Amino acid sequence: MEKLKLHTNNTGEAVISISGLYKSFDDLQVLKGIDFSLFKGENVAVLGKSGSGKSVLIKIIVGLLKPDKGEVLVLGEHVDILERKALDALRLRIGFSFQNSALYDSMNVFQNLAFPLTMNRNNLSKPDVTNAVEEVLEAVGLKDKINVLPSDLSGGQRKRIGIARTLILNPEIMLYDEPTSGLDPVTSAEIIELINEVQQKYNTSSVIITHDLTCAKNTGNRIAMLLEGSFLKVGTFAEVFASDNEQIKGFFNYNFIQ
Repeated sequence: MEKLKLHTNNTGEAVISISGLYKSFDDLQVLKGIDFSLFKGENVAVLGKSGSGKSVLIKIIVGLLKPDKGEVLVLGEHVDILERKALDALRLRIGFSFQNSALYDSMNVFQNLAFPLTMNRNNLSKPDVTNAVEEVLEAVGLKDKINVLPSDLSGGQRKRIGIARTLILNPEIMLYDEPTSGLDPVTSAEIIELINEVQQKYNTSSVIITHDLTCAKNTGNRIAMLLEGSFLKVGTFAEVFASDNEQIKGFFNYNFIQ
């Protein structure tokens, strides 16, 4: 598979802007004064160990968790103070690709993809829904799996279908939670390629939560290194790992890239 070049349409317009973000659970302080921006058309890979607060960060971005302190602006909206109806409307503009794909096992692929569309776009005809499902399946390379049950898909195929389900509502922002977790190296490379294809074809702005250095290096226009609740370094992959910080060097050595 030919490797796509990293692509950014960074116009300087922030689609996510976070400042002074804190989040604790009882006595455990998870996020400690996070400042973060995602610009239109770029991919940012948030890289860190398990338990570093990566998943908590994206749950705050979509309003699944409330911060203890700080400002969270997503597409111009203050997420933490939105009423339920406004928050639901904002979430329709954000695609959340869950780590476990979150497919309904009792529905086939077509039904899984049609469900969010029919729930949120009730003015669409049946041909419109079918066309939309076929289009996103073609985008992820799985049009031939339209009538298959999730249980008959491989792990990589389930990830692709999960991404297709987020794309069907044409989101402006994509959030990927550990997209290569549990996949073999070949399948991981295919998912990495797909993330870059989505960025280019749909002009999305994306946050990729990962502990996988290969995924971060090959998807992120910028890397944000999150360790112990704070961003130690933000920049290109080369800039981040040129750091003399012993924690960053230790993370790189632990996750050695060929």
